[in-house]
Amino acid sequence: MSSSRKAPSAPAKKSAPARPARANEVRIIGGQWRRTRLAVADKPGLRPTPDRVRETLFNWLASIAGAGGGELPGWHCVDVFAGTGALGFEAASRGAASVVLCEQDAALVAQLKTVQVKLDAKAVQVERGNGLAWLARCAPRSLQAVFVDPPFEQAALYPQALRAAVPALAEGGVVYLEAARRWEDAELAEFGLSVFRHLKAGAVHAHLLRT
Repeated sequence: MSSSRKAPSAPAKKSAPARPARANEVRIIGGQWRRTRLAVADKPGLRPTPDRVRETLFNWLASIAGAGGGELPGWHCVDVFAGTGALGFEAASRGAASVVLCEQDAALVAQLKTVQVKLDAKAVQVERGNGLAWLARCAPRSLQAVFVDPPFEQAALYPQALRAAVPALAEGGVVYLEAARRWEDAELAEFGLSVFRHLKAGAVHAHLLRT
């Protein structure tokens, strides 16, 4: 009687893990453009919000939005120091109704517009110019989120940005403040703000502020 042997089965293929972002790029963390890579230009003071911090921030924002799934439906946002656009494109990826990216550097503006076209990001508007001036023209109480993340060494921009942001906040709106140090409620009171959430990651202090 002859015996038969089963051929050895081929090893199961493993799905390739997501490639980690390189030093000169960051990734969109969630939403429709999840894992999309954004280039980080070699510019003085350009310091994109780290992935871990952005993930935590947008979990905070989603809990405020109350929509689940990390979404921000109907939100109107502005990033007054857009840089790579990581914060703004993340918000748009998660369903924000409108996101304005303000940036003064011509090369960075061109890069932002390239990404906008590539993603067909209809909710995103790229503005070349001073983000603080844009806030001053903004309709009062019209924004759910204002992202304030200037170069750390330009400390004078922080109080200017906070002062300009508050009148633009809708009821329940928030300011995201990223800085090299922790801001305390006593100094934020001058602007009518207080710390709702805080995270320290390396050299970055991430604050979510509310009125």
